[in-house]
Amino acid sequence: MKTTGKRSLFLFFFLLLFTAGLCTFLYQYVTQGSKWAMQPYNAHLNGTSTVADGTVADRNGVKLVSTKNGKRTYADSETVRKATLHLVGDSAGNISTGVQNAFKTELTGYNIVTGLTDVHPSKTGGTISLTVDSRLNKLAYNALAGRKGAAVLTNWRTGEILCMVSTPTFDPSDPPSNLQTNSKYSGVYVNKVLSGQLTPGSIFKIVTAAAAIQNIPDLDSRMFTCHGAIKVEGNDITCTNREQHGTQNFQHAFANSCNVTFATLAMEMGKDKMTAAANALGVNSGYTVDTLNAAKGSYDVSKASKNQLGWSGTGQYTDQVSPGYMVRLLGAIANGGSPQELRVIKGVSGDLTDKNKFGSVKTGKQLMSSDVASRLKNYMRGNVKIAYGDDSFDGIDSVCAKTGTAELGSGRGNNGWMVAFSSNESTPYAAAVVVEHTDSFGINSAGPILRDLLAAAAKYKE
Repeated sequence: MKTTGKRSLFLFFFLLLFTAGLCTFLYQYVTQGSKWAMQPYNAHLNGTSTVADGTVADRNGVKLVSTKNGKRTYADSETVRKATLHLVGDSAGNISTGVQNAFKTELTGYNIVTGLTDVHPSKTGGTISLTVDSRLNKLAYNALAGRKGAAVLTNWRTGEILCMVSTPTFDPSDPPSNLQTNSKYSGVYVNKVLSGQLTPGSIFKIVTAAAAIQNIPDLDSRMFTCHGAIKVEGNDITCTNREQHGTQNFQHAFANSCNVTFATLAMEMGKDKMTAAANALGVNSGYTVDTLNAAKGSYDVSKASKNQLGWSGTGQYTDQVSPGYMVRLLGAIANGGSPQELRVIKGVSGDLTDKNKFGSVKTGKQLMSSDVASRLKNYMRGNVKIAYGDDSFDGIDSVCAKTGTAELGSGRGNNGWMVAFSSNESTPYAAAVVVEHTDSFGINSAGPILRDLLAAAAKYKE
């Protein structure tokens, strides 16, 4: 009897393991089956290439890449090919944000029952129309002029990404043989717009300002005095070049990008309130762009000293953001607190694609109250009136902006940033530009690129 009981227990345990394994397999088959089918080593199973047939075009119908029977043909212009690399992808599939790789199951017609077997021989493939305008990508690529960085421009009313450029880049029709060994191409497979984790400098003061609006009731009536630096725990927190801004209200402190004021506010609010504000604004959260996963930013002051907490309020310490996050934040400000979710797919056509899956406007999670959004918009509009000048934004009006110059240390130069949006609903554009490892301030390195992008978007608008 004891032997029978042990055998029954063993069989029951084995059956339990088998059932658990079967359930795991079925779950993965349903959720991951398309990815398994699309692996190149499975091509022999159906006698066809697992490289997606179809075409990817920009919003105006300019062909960016076309694939037929496993052969890819890229855009005619070398500049367009380089400027759209991180959107289109490379032939080896190393760039995860490349559309033909990221959406190839939609283009090839995989389904859970037949796999890649085409039960309708008349099917010929599909076309993905992107939201981007290749002319804007060319403009941003040329303006970056070989420097490392990124540029993104969106329509904040629809969430459409109209421009997305990341550098370094290369010609996917003729990839260099030294991509893996030449430091010139370091990080070339990373789309910095979505996956960049970059020190923001003073553009992060938008986050600190949002926290201050929520936690300091008399913010607009207070006066702040800046003598160029404050000593905290024996170390200075300095304004750029120790510039003394004197006595100023909050609007002027924001326009002057006064480190002393924003460090003081961060220390006054403390770690918990600053972290809560950053979390609410989505700094530490990921998001998706038409199923593409965008990287999280970082605001973590859990182990920061008081001096480091102060620096975190200015966008230094260990703060990190991406250009994609910044235009999403600008979209929330422009839209009264909730951004329209970013997207790169304008529409799909052909008989293998789900036409209802992409192309619609979707409102994202609320990041801030309408009051906070309104006040941030007014402050950023004030920055332009006080510091940058409306005349510097030729071809577009009602611009709200912030610059940033993030010190990287160790002889690596600065990250030069500028972020801005037009609050005029007839030109609903938001942009973020970063130039890495520059010796210039953000207004001088990223500023001209951003201004040209906004003006060109207004010129090209439909």
